[in-house]
Amino acid sequence: MPNIKSASKRVLISKKLNARNKAERSVLRTNLKKFDAAVVEGNREAAESAYKVAVKTVDKAAAKGIIHKNNAAHKKSALSLKLNAMAK
Repeated sequence: MPNIKSASKRVLISKKLNARNKAERSVLRTNLKKFDAAVVEGNREAAESAYKVAVKTVDKAAAKGIIHKNNAAHKKSALSLKLNAMAK
């Protein structure tokens, strides 16, 4: 336990921020899994709607600092490749 009052406040703040980041990361992973499930299923309409949601979630996570912007670009590129491969 911290001895200094400001340090104990920082512990509380970091716990709250850690919980928020964990929730955001969970939402991100869930949306990516939903997209992958739609692609595996072969449902083009469901995959397109899941793609839009997943890309938006990836952008939000990058903006909030949950993931790095290059990681976000990599994920979006992979999503696009999977969606375009369905058309063939």
